[in-house]
Amino acid sequence: MSNPTADWEKVGDRFYRKVKLYDAVFDQDLELENHVVAGAQYGGAIGICRPSPCPSSVYSDTTPALYRNEEKIHSYRAAQASKSSIDIYSYSGKLIRQIKWDKASIRGLGWSEDERLLVIAEDGTVRCYYDLQGDFTQFSLGFGAEHLRVKACRFWSSGFVAILSNNHLVAVTHYVEPRPKLLAVPPEDEVHSWTVIPPAYTLSRSVEVLLAIGQTIYVVDSSETEDRVLPNGPFKHISVSPNGLYVTLYTEDGMVWVITSDFQNKIGEYESKAKTPPKDVQWCGNDAVMLAWEDEVHLIGPNGASLRYYFDGWVHLLPDVDGVRLITNDICEFLQKVPDCTEDVFKLGSTSPASVLLDAVHQLDKKSPKADENIRLIKSNLLDAVETCIQAAGQEYSVHWQKQLLKAASFGKSILDLYSSDDFVDMCETLRILNAVRDYRIGLPLSYDQYRRLTPEKLIQRLINRHEYLLAIRLSDFLRLPVSKIHVHWASQKVRTSTEDEDTICHTVVNKLNKKPGISFEVVARAAYDEGRSHLATQLLNHETRAGKQVPLLLAMEEDEIALDKALESGDVDLVFFVLLQLKKKLPLASFFRLLTNRPIATAIVESSAKGQDQELLKDLYYQDDRRLDGANLLFSEALNQTVPQTKGDKLKLAAKLLGDSKDPTSTFYSRSYNEAQALIRVQASLDHDLDAHYSGLSLNETILRLIRTGYGKRAAKLQSDFKVPEKTWWWLRLRGLVAQRNFGELEEVSKQRRSPIGWEPFFNEILGAGNQKIAGLFVPKCTGLSAQERSEMWVKCGMIAKAGEELVKVKDVNGLEELREKARAGEAAELERMISQFRSKR
Repeated sequence: MSNPTADWEKVGDRFYRKVKLYDAVFDQDLELENHVVAGAQYGGAIGICRPSPCPSSVYSDTTPALYRNEEKIHSYRAAQASKSSIDIYSYSGKLIRQIKWDKASIRGLGWSEDERLLVIAEDGTVRCYYDLQGDFTQFSLGFGAEHLRVKACRFWSSGFVAILSNNHLVAVTHYVEPRPKLLAVPPEDEVHSWTVIPPAYTLSRSVEVLLAIGQTIYVVDSSETEDRVLPNGPFKHISVSPNGLYVTLYTEDGMVWVITSDFQNKIGEYESKAKTPPKDVQWCGNDAVMLAWEDEVHLIGPNGASLRYYFDGWVHLLPDVDGVRLITNDICEFLQKVPDCTEDVFKLGSTSPASVLLDAVHQLDKKSPKADENIRLIKSNLLDAVETCIQAAGQEYSVHWQKQLLKAASFGKSILDLYSSDDFVDMCETLRILNAVRDYRIGLPLSYDQYRRLTPEKLIQRLINRHEYLLAIRLSDFLRLPVSKIHVHWASQKVRTSTEDEDTICHTVVNKLNKKPGISFEVVARAAYDEGRSHLATQLLNHETRAGKQVPLLLAMEEDEIALDKALESGDVDLVFFVLLQLKKKLPLASFFRLLTNRPIATAIVESSAKGQDQELLKDLYYQDDRRLDGANLLFSEALNQTVPQTKGDKLKLAAKLLGDSKDPTSTFYSRSYNEAQALIRVQASLDHDLDAHYSGLSLNETILRLIRTGYGKRAAKLQSDFKVPEKTWWWLRLRGLVAQRNFGELEEVSKQRRSPIGWEPFFNEILGAGNQKIAGLFVPKCTGLSAQERSEMWVKCGMIAKAGEELVKVKDVNGLEELREKARAGEAAELERMISQFRSKR
């Protein structure tokens, strides 16, 4: 095995290494020099396309792509007319997908952090391909981009900025809910180069754009454009470091400046001595800058130290968080600063504890006693040595050196008295994962740092998007992650692409997924429906156990009856209400009511909802179901809420008419009541007019009572006769009306009558309550149904003690007389004493 330092090169006081990832990457006929090449972060996919020609000034600083020489292509392929397309590859050269492009010329090609491919057309159309399989969402930049035309774009992990032909800048900061925003207006002079500083690295927390215009740099954000007044322009390239702290400027005379992103301090400079400007300028991590020509790359480190690499063909720079991938037709390599832990272990002449521990393992394999000497030498630093070897193993791409470093760590931790093996076990698991996805058949050349940033869950998603289902399932099981979404994605692709008949597809999918936990057949059914396979979608939905997932898709599929039945079977009232609401919106009323037939629960929910919100719907429902009595009652309740007598009467007339032909006794009773109510309304209207008083809205009893109280007894009596008011009710109303009127003369005349339908006690109580004891006393003798003691109490209430005593004498109640005597005044007491003496003498 070759020495791990064989590919190291020293730049200043630091080492950089160029690791070969894959060879024989692309077909030699691909002509990478004539394509835009954009790579996703964290070893993701590569997008390759052929843009139309555009002014070279706006493309002189591409990120991370190079644009073709259109004249060269035209002369080479004069007789060919190729259709525009976007090819998606892995870094190992495996074609993942070819996407046909049917829009205007491509002016921007980039990737988001979660591997969404962004394509921006010249007319401002933006497509976001979210799964590497051609599915996309689309929006427009607006702000006149369709007329002004897009010249170029710059991307960062979650957004991009497009520059229009008039130098206006349009920013999109989110892809999920894109809201294009116009930035401050920059000068209209020629833009030599430009780039963006992501919002995460600016003080304003909004994207900033650096424009090389004239001899200086302009900084443009959402609110202002600021001239940084830099000398030595124009600048042909601008590039910002991954951490946003530094900016690289390439001048027209071949000088490279590295300054802070606030343009306050100059960090270093480098003279390239090149007669032509580079095709691309990128940062390698946060410590070095790379200049790329066709087949030559310069690596510039701190203090102007540099290194040169030469290639057999055109080279593209695809930057990542911890390095740059160099890709040609023949080879894919990763250039990065040698990690500190790796340098600590492998640096020539290193005497670090980790290096000594690795040598001890080598000596142990040779059964040399020097192994024991090495261990004793680093005994006090053995823990640090073990941890360094573990970290260095994660930074290695060679499986051999991974094993050697882990073997050294294992040997060292076995000697330690107390050591937690969690880090060791985690690293072993991580390396197994990284080695699996780095395989050329997968083509995800993740570094350890990239994997930590990406997270295992997103790595699994990338495998799913590449249809590497078996590896995704194995890694999920290994990492103890749920596998349900992998099975669902497989099933979704199965129903989209399979050429088998629908019954066979359904049988295959159900057999595969039926007993697996967390499976959503709704997602699979939706995929089938989107492909125009409605029957298959319906079959798959029958296996979805959650009605809340079934119903929305059934509604979208126009399976209204099935959706309603599923909602009713679930017992979820809210779900049933949701279905009914959707059906009412899209169906004619007659069709909607037909769906409710023989579904009493749904009918009850509609009725309950309509009572408080939609009276017209309720009327239609009652009419459709021939529920005349309910319909009439609804009209009656509306009539009660009316304030205009005419309108109220019309409502009652309709209610009575609705029940007119019915032979049901209840309906007949209600119909008669509605007719009487109409008559009462007419009478009240007449009273309002004749008496200049307000009678409308009163009940029949209240109307009669008010008439009596106001002295219109004859009118009240006519109402009693016309509406056949029961005699008892009439007497009660008459009593209370006369008492309220204080018409005691009339009440005295009443007392001369022989009988009362309500008895005479109410007269006594009402008149006594009005304070007239004399008239109240007239009704005591008429209360023959009461006992003498009760009549005696009534006399007492009237203040007539003697009369009370006479009642008790009739029943020979001596005790009662004695009690009255105690309550009586002097004169009355003597009379009572006489009654008591008389009673005793008779005994």
